Formats: sequence, C-alpha cells, structure tokens
Amino acid sequence: MKKIIVFLFLLFIQILWSQKQPNAIKVTYERVSNGSIINQEPILVYSDANSTLLTNNSIIEKKAKFPVELTKINRTENTILQWAQLNEKKAIETIDSLSLNKQAFEFLTDTKKILGYTCKKAKTIINSNTIELWYTNDLNLKGAPTVLGQNLGLVLEMTRNNNFTVQAVSIEKLKSIPENVKIGTIPTIATDLLSYRDFLWKSKFQTIKVFEKEIINFSDESKSNDSIFRFANGTIAVRKIRFPKLNNGSQVFVDLTEQSNGDAYDRTGSVFVIPVTEKQTFFDGLEKGISTLPIYENGNVKKYHGVIATDNYSPPIELMRFFTPFGIQKYNHIELKDKKWQEQVFYRQDISELAAVLNESEYYVGVFIGNYDKGGHKVSLNITVHQEPSEVQPTEKALPLFNTTNIMEMAGQEYATMFDMDKGLTVTFTLDKPLKNAKLRYITTGHGGWENGDEFVPKKNTILLNGREIFAFVPWRYDCGSYRLYNPASGNFNNGLSSSDYSRSNWCPGTVTNPILIDLGDLAAGSHTIQVKIPQGKPEGGSFSAWNVSGILLGSEK
Repeated sequence: MKKIIVFLFLLFIQILWSQKQPNAIKVTYERVSNGSIINQEPILVYSDANSTLLTNNSIIEKKAKFPVELTKINRTENTILQWAQLNEKKAIETIDSLSLNKQAFEFLTDTKKILGYTCKKAKTIINSNTIELWYTNDLNLKGAPTVLGQNLGLVLEMTRNNNFTVQAVSIEKLKSIPENVKIGTIPTIATDLLSYRDFLWKSKFQTIKVFEKEIINFSDESKSNDSIFRFANGTIAVRKIRFPKLNNGSQVFVDLTEQSNGDAYDRTGSVFVIPVTEKQTFFDGLEKGISTLPIYENGNVKKYHGVIATDNYSPPIELMRFFTPFGIQKYNHIELKDKKWQEQVFYRQDISELAAVLNESEYYVGVFIGNYDKGGHKVSLNITVHQEPSEVQPTEKALPLFNTTNIMEMAGQEYATMFDMDKGLTVTFTLDKPLKNAKLRYITTGHGGWENGDEFVPKKNTILLNGREIFAFVPWRYDCGSYRLYNPASGNFNNGLSSSDYSRSNWCPGTVTNPILIDLGDLAAGSHTIQVKIPQGKPEGGSFSAWNVSGILLGSEK
C-alpha cells in the first residue's frame, strides 16, 4: 500500500512539474520610456529547448514593410543567426558564434516577482549604458527580447539607464513553436556580420546615385556623354534625376565625397538643381551661353547674368555650398611631423526643407567646383531619402529668389561684386496666393582679397523685406583650424599658422556652409521685395571682394 501511495505521490509531482515546465513558450514584450508605454508593435519571443526566435506579429502575418529582420538563437550550437529580407527577392543572413560567449554580467542578490515568476538580477555596461536584466529559471527555458542575456535564463525585463525598459506583459505556454514562426524560405545570401549590418542599414533608405568619382576640372578635353553633361570647360557636371515620392516628414540628405585630382587650392563648390519643365532656366545658359540669361544691374556698370528670379526665370536651387580643402589626397606626400593627412573629405547636409518641391519631380542635378586645373577634383555624389511618415505638414512652396555664386565662372559669368553699391542685391517677386510661415533659406560666404579682403574681414549681412530690415548678422567661422588634417597643401606662414587655420567669412577649407532660416512671417498675395546689403570691401590692386549668397523662399499656401 505504501508503495502505491509513494508512486501516486511521485506521479502527482511529475504532473505538476510537467505543467510548470512547458515544452515551448511565447513571451510578449512592450517598450516603456520614462514611465510611458511606447506605441510600437510588441516584441514576440518564441523559445523551446533547442532555439529562441525574436519576431513580431507583422512579420509572422507577412504584413511588415521591408526590410524584415529575424533573430534565431540555436541553443545546441550556441550561435546567433540573423536573417533579413531586404525586398521581395533578396534576403541575407549571418551566423555569429562568438557574441553569446563574450557577454559578461555582474550578478546581484536582488530578486522580484514578474508575472508570477521569481526573477534574479544581472547588470552589464555596454557603450557606457548601464543595462539591468531580470531573468527567471522557473520555466527551465531561455530567451530574451534582444540578443543580450540569452543564456541567463528567461529575461522578463531589461532596463537601460533607468529610463528605457523592455518588459514582458504575458507568457503563453505552448506544446511547440508554431510552424508559421520561422525564418523565410526565399533564396538567401550568406555574409559576414559587418557586411550584414551594412546591407541591412542601406536597405532602410533609398540612395540616388548621381556621380561616381566624376572629374570636375578645367580642360578643353572635358566632354559630355549620354547621361552626364559637362559645361564651362569641365568645371560643371550635370545629370538628369527623377526624385521618388517623398512622404510627409521624410528626411533627405546630400552626400558628397571629394579628393584632389591635381588642384592644390581651396575652391568654392556648389550642389544645385535646375527644374526640367520650366520655360527658361539656368540650364539654357549652360547650353547656349551666359548671355541668354536675364541680367541684373546695380548701377556699377557690370552685368550679372542669371542671379535673380524674374517672371520667366528661376536661378538654380542651391542644395549645398561646400569648399574643397588644400589638395587632399593628391598632395598627401607632403610630410609634416605628427600630421597624418585624411584621404578624402565627406560632406553631408540635410535638405529636408526642400523635400516637398523635389517630390516626384525631375531635375538637373549639378556639381560646380571653381578651378583652373586640368586634374581638378574627383567627386562622388549621392542623395539619400529616408522615408518617415509624419503628420507634420511639409513646406509646400520653395521659390528660388537669388543665387549669386558664379557657377559659370569659367564660361564668363561675373563674380558677385554687386554689393559695392547701396542697392546691393534686390529681387522682386509675386505671390499668387498668401504664404504662411514664410522663411528665407539663406546661404552666404565672403570671398576675395588677402589680409583686407572680405574673405578675412567680418562683414554684416542685412536682409530687408519690402524696405524693412528683418534680419542682420555677421557670418563668420572661427573653427577652421579644426580641419588642418584635410589640408596637406595649405600654405604655412612665419607666424606658425597655416592658411587653412585662418577664420573666414562663413566657410573653412574642407567644410559645408550651413543655410540659415530667416523668419518672414505670413506674406500676403501680391508683389514683395527682398534686398540683401553687405558693406563689400573696395578692390586693392588686382584683388577684389565678392559675396556668394543664395536665397530660397519657403512656406505653406494652406
């Protein structure tokens, strides 16, 4: 009788144990930031004795937008398989056999109950972030909402820096991991971990390739081809591009990489676009000569072609103003103690305020670098689009008003010396509809002269709207010495400074000049006038000063 009782007792314990120890589980996690739940799709973790899979409902139901990423921990081999489907036809994967064994934790004595299970506490520091993990061994299964802590037990809570938490909100016991929760079956390319991360990152945005190692130089031998047009003896390269559909809130960036291909000097550069569909544009001047463009005069007898908007003409829209350093890469053979020269300079600028006018439109995209060198410069240009749905209304209207940068310098376009008269630069424009929250996107850089030229002398820029001053400032850069390692061919002076060290009028060799947004308020329909005044320095011998300024009117017509 006693044997029967013992047998029944052991059987009862085994049944209870089997009920407590499921074959598989599904854990649902939500994210919390500073005490508030983040409205994001919950993380789902499926785990059994052999594997753990990190996913979510959209992926399981095949409703997720690309790229789609799954992580699977192989418990028998102690490896991490990361798999991503980048589009309908392409998937990649990588296997990491080292990370799990490298994870190190400090085990603390704290315990607490989460969803009825006793949890222990572990802590680690990653990239200066303190991460605390609460894990349980009650279920005899392992898993976590990230790859961190996968071998501790079942991680039910993970907190970073005491302000961001991923916490389990439910645990479902399963007989097995469902068949529909699995890695995709489309053909997959195996790659190393670094390449996997790079492929996955680049799949999250769209890259519009404009130029790849294109030469911008001064040479009669510079010729156009079927896709790239060359003008002004090769100092301008232009290509026709159609921009994709851009959602409200999308981010758009210009990326430019530059190396010297022979030119040793710092040069003015500009990335610009010209509409394809308008009747008269700057492209007419490129094709047919500068004399075909409208003339602006300020009373100093000079003629400035194509610099201001008229009823029938729009100047080029400047996306980015940049400046080449002194001979980067080509002149890296110049040796100075403790100086290791950079091989290239990378410029990147956010142009999202222009997204609405670029949206699903065709433009000529161009790069200009003013130089008289046959080798010139080598550039690569991409535009990246990062779709990000948002309720924020974008700028609806972008009206280019002026651009005095003499992009066709090597084809006879006059330098921007119109600020030597009180009239300065004046442009009148007409609005068919009222414009709300109007802003002027303004880029300015001073050039010319030596010690007394406007490049090296601070000068006040004043902007007037309809005769009234609305903004004034002194554009200046104090940080040019920060970029010395981009400038191997920079001149060195007796005072111990290099030319690239000197502060300048809103630019440094090897940098981008950021636009500023000047509030204009609400503008009524009808005619308006914008005026730019700068106390331009007088010529000294063969040296003169000039100011490259561009302005785009932004706003909403709603």
